[in-house]
Amino acid sequence: MNFLEALVGSWELRRSIDNGATMTGRASFTDLRGGRLDYHEQGQLRLPDGQLIDAERRYVFEEHADGFSVWFAETPPRLFHRVVLGHGGSSLMGEATHLCGDDRYDGRYEFHSDGSFAVQHAVTGLRKRYSINTTYRRV
Repeated sequence: MNFLEALVGSWELRRSIDNGATMTGRASFTDLRGGRLDYHEQGQLRLPDGQLIDAERRYVFEEHADGFSVWFAETPPRLFHRVVLGHGGSSLMGEATHLCGDDRYDGRYEFHSDGSFAVQHAVTGLRKRYSINTTYRRV
C-alpha cells in the first residue's frame, strides 16, 4: 500500500488559529487514481467574536517516491506544497514552503503511529502573521 492510500476515508478535524478562531468539521480523502487524492473539508469556523461561518476547502494530494505534493484544486492546478517525508521518532514528518506574493506559508506535516496526523501552517508577510494548527482523527 502506498502512503496516500492510508489517508482514504473520513476524518474529524479540529483547527485552532492563534487569533482565537477555531474550526471543527470533517475532511475526506477520495481516490482519484494514479497516486492522487481529492481532499475536501467542511465545517464551522468560529471567529474570535463568536460568529459562526460555514467553511470549505479543497486540495489535490499527489504521491511521490519521497513524499507528496499538495495542489490547489483549481484549473490549472497550482502547487501549494511539495513535502519530502522523513522519520522523526515514531512519526513521518515533512516541511514545505509556499510563496504567494509577499506572503510565506511554512507548513509542517506530521503523521503519527496511532493513525492521526497534524498540519501546522505559519503565515508571515507584510500584512499577515498567524499560525494555524489542525489535527485529524479517523472517524
